[in-house]
Amino acid sequence: MDRFRTLKRMQVEPDEFDSGMEEETPMAEPRPDFPGTGDEEEKAAEDNGMGFIGMKVARRRASIEKDCGGDYIGVDSDKNLSKILSKQGDNKVLFADYILKLTGSGKMKKRILIITDFAVYLVDPDSDSLKRRIALAAIDSICMSNFGDNFFAIIAPSEYDCLMASCRKNEISDALLEATKTASAGYQIEVIISNKFEYHAADDLVKQIICEEIDGFVKTRITKKEAQ
Repeated sequence: MDRFRTLKRMQVEPDEFDSGMEEETPMAEPRPDFPGTGDEEEKAAEDNGMGFIGMKVARRRASIEKDCGGDYIGVDSDKNLSKILSKQGDNKVLFADYILKLTGSGKMKKRILIITDFAVYLVDPDSDSLKRRIALAAIDSICMSNFGDNFFAIIAPSEYDCLMASCRKNEISDALLEATKTASAGYQIEVIISNKFEYHAADDLVKQIICEEIDGFVKTRITKKEAQ
């Protein structure tokens, strides 16, 4: 629960980055027909195999200013999604949209992200199968940079963390805050804004997300953190 407390509201300057540290994890290019992540994700390319993804700094201004739109895919009208939620006793959808989930090896998987007042769901839209359910009580925080890089991590210390990408990451953060505010547990998750944060892709695999602005673009680097 204390892994990321020191990162809260920390602004990381480019000269603080460790230039010779961990092994770089190459990123797979997202599929061009994937909805909900913006043009920049579709054009994302590796920089000399070093796992960099570039985004325009100003590209998210409109989405930052808009209110949370909620259900972008119509869960109520989708029999398969409604069935998945009803089996878990869930029916109040606070947010739903297509996102990209990054695996421990750096591959991008197409997923439907659903946030209810009880849990977070990740559904495979191709097979209509539930891939993961995270109870709100298991979520400690959500980490993201203050740039328009689209990446965010849900931190669940009792399980394993989840790195995703969405052009609506601020709305997702708002939905999670609202969900935990109204939950019977009586607590709120912590929103950690930092241009350098880490997450547990598995029990024995920790990765770092490093964002920096270079010539009007945001460069996002995902690296494997070696054991100390």
